Amino acid sequence: MAIVQTDLQGALPLVARGKVRDIYQIDNETLLFVATDRISAYDVIMNNPIPDKGILLTKLSLFWFEFLKDVIPNHLKKIQNIDFADGQLSPYKSQLQDRSLLVQKCKLIPLECIVRGYLTGSAYQEYLKTQTVHGMPIEKGLQQSAKFNKPIFTPSTKAEQGEHDENISLERAIEIIGNKSLVEKISKISIELYERARDYAYTKGIIIADTKFEFGLDENSNLILIDEVLTPDSSRFWSRDTYQLGKDQDSYDKQFLRNWLVENKLKGVPDVTVPDEIISQTRAKYIEAYESLTDEKY
Repeated sequence: MAIVQTDLQGALPLVARGKVRDIYQIDNETLLFVATDRISAYDVIMNNPIPDKGILLTKLSLFWFEFLKDVIPNHLKKIQNIDFADGQLSPYKSQLQDRSLLVQKCKLIPLECIVRGYLTGSAYQEYLKTQTVHGMPIEKGLQQSAKFNKPIFTPSTKAEQGEHDENISLERAIEIIGNKSLVEKISKISIELYERARDYAYTKGIIIADTKFEFGLDENSNLILIDEVLTPDSSRFWSRDTYQLGKDQDSYDKQFLRNWLVENKLKGVPDVTVPDEIISQTRAKYIEAYESLTDEKY
């Protein structure tokens, strides 16, 4: 059964509904993150979900949080003991199991921390026009899907649901956050996280072309990694074995859905119902990414 929206009937206070996650408050220090099967593209939530997507996102985030924990702490509570046996959440087990995380509350840093390792997507479109990416000059003569000599940090604003993220410069990010050293630290850690994951994923047959991280500050003002990490929702995953310079790549992410929307002139259009075939193929790509990266069968 696909979960489009959770309803805990007041068992826990609902803090927020994002594009994918429903967030509840457990206590003053703890939140319950629930990854639904909603899928969005171009800042619009589709009418129909991808079955099991939320479970796949949760399992993959747990894998990466563990893999990257020596680079930076994360917001996961040490004990993930959601009581479905006889606790207050037992009636909602079917909505929550395998798609929920207990996380510590923190002060959200309002940036989408994007790291790009390859020239693709909106970055490629900008490059064609101005030979820049996020306003930064880039070497001439690069083809579509070319690998950058070094990954680049290209932040954006973190928009509210229904609004659009805005690509910004490092200088603008510093203005928004008001702390130059913190933004520089975020940039450095984002690139380190990307490089660590990129090198591992390549051994599993996947190229991570780009990805998005989010960060917060804990009660002691320590920087921590939050939200989801290196999932098909937040990243571009390409096939290593079919990679070819100068073209679109075979992908294991929601680029498949994005392409369908563009081809049918539905980019950014609200109230879209996606054909079953596209839903099924997108689900298969998410599963393939999960299984390739974790060596676990779904």
